[in-house]
Amino acid sequence: MNRITGTLINYYFHCKTQCWLSANRLNLEDNSEDVHIGRVLHEINEEKSKHAEVLLGNVKIDKITDDYVIEFKKSDSDPEAAKWQLLLELFTLKQKGIEKKGKLEYAEKNRQTKTEVVILDDIYEAKLLKIFEEIDTLIEEKVPPKPIFASKCKRCAYYEYCFI
Repeated sequence: MNRITGTLINYYFHCKTQCWLSANRLNLEDNSEDVHIGRVLHEINEEKSKHAEVLLGNVKIDKITDDYVIEFKKSDSDPEAAKWQLLLELFTLKQKGIEKKGKLEYAEKNRQTKTEVVILDDIYEAKLLKIFEEIDTLIEEKVPPKPIFASKCKRCAYYEYCFI
């Protein structure tokens, strides 16, 4: 579990191939416009907040308030992946004796923010432990899983690796 990051858990839900490639240090995101936009949004949110990004081991938390751990996303294109990334952050804090609720904030195209509250309960925690095992098994494979083409692949930083 100690090598599983928020990014890896996000990729695990988004795309197993992307998860394997990233975990095995094949990073193609430096040239991705979408990734760059996401980083800029994080920087803007960080500047607005006195409780900005916190690094806790392998987990980077966007913002912590008295009640919430807040994860900022550029869009709600993969809410399941974002939710599990936030659950990892809540779990990591809980391991340190800090229990908070989570909040996903999506920056929508019309400049409004869409928000979803996430709570780490016993069911999510048990599922998360199973996911850790699945990710560990996945990234130990000698070759990445074969990509499965989906419409979301066209905008992925790994598109050329997988399909060209």
